Amino acid sequence: MEINRPDVVSEVAAAFADYEDALVANEVERIVGFFADGAVRFGVADRQTGLPEQAAWRRAQPPLPPGRRLKETTITAYGRDVAVVTTLFGYPGTDALGRQSQTWVRLPQGWRIVTAHVSHELIS
Repeated sequence: MEINRPDVVSEVAAAFADYEDALVANEVERIVGFFADGAVRFGVADRQTGLPEQAAWRRAQPPLPPGRRLKETTITAYGRDVAVVTTLFGYPGTDALGRQSQTWVRLPQGWRIVTAHVSHELIS
């Protein structure tokens, strides 16, 4: 298996950037469109399975705070059709970092997230 084919890493980087743009803009339908049918997303205190749950949860959420920044984003591609994206994220005014991981799979309709996880570090 070929790891980190440049063309695959580039494609997933573009899809991830588009996802982040939709997330920051709070464009619910666009965000949900990046997920595959049946995808599972685990959040800080939530879990969604499938697109209807994801869409309902997204609609109930407030927009992200302004100034979201990413740090240490890594894309690892496995062959032509699977990639894992991990990143840290934060917001102005706090040193707390969140963690985000996504597994992307190339499907007939394009790159889609099949599983995602979001967590925050605890500040004591």
